[in-house]
Amino acid sequence: MSTYQEITAALLDGSVDAAWICGYPFLQHRAQLALLGVPVWRGEPLYRSYLIVSANDEATGLADLRGGHHAFSDPDSNSGYLVTASDLARIGERPEGYFARALYTYGHRNVVRAVAGGLTRSGSVDGYVWESLAVAEPELTAGTRVIARSEWLGFPPFAARADRVSEPEIARFGEVLRTLDATRAGAEVLDLLFLDRIIAADADLFEGIALRMAELEERG
Repeated sequence: MSTYQEITAALLDGSVDAAWICGYPFLQHRAQLALLGVPVWRGEPLYRSYLIVSANDEATGLADLRGGHHAFSDPDSNSGYLVTASDLARIGERPEGYFARALYTYGHRNVVRAVAGGLTRSGSVDGYVWESLAVAEPELTAGTRVIARSEWLGFPPFAARADRVSEPEIARFGEVLRTLDATRAGAEVLDLLFLDRIIAADADLFEGIALRMAELEERG
């Protein structure tokens, strides 16, 4: 599975028991999904969307990118699509009309690669992923520059189908997630992911994403 649509469909049809998804598809299927945990990154269960261009590009914001080629991560990604699309909706624009070409890379790292490699002029990317790549693959992010950051939004959560969340195996999985930081092996996994821990949370954490969804629907 390589898209959020495929992952979400697998959750809903029971093909998988739980998944690490995005706040956008979680809210799209809010009545059918339940939270198992939300990662904490740099002290908060929050992250931002970054708008990036190549390192030598003189653009300073979205207004400078009209008519260029743009890379999105996934049409169901908050940071990799919704934030930029709703920003454009605020000025009466759509991605397909604002950019000469808008493509989906189906991976935030692929967005960075597309911009760094000159395939597109700009891209919308998960700030957590970009910052993690800046540590793990600094030669890749060095080819890009962040020109805009969104407000802080709810971090991509772990979710399961609401009617299955109390099943013993799924409930246990949620418990393990939320106590990873209490064991050496779990702490090592979190370190590899550049995360602090995983906590219990409710859907109110994603209110900022819900507002952008409503804005896109209203103005789009």
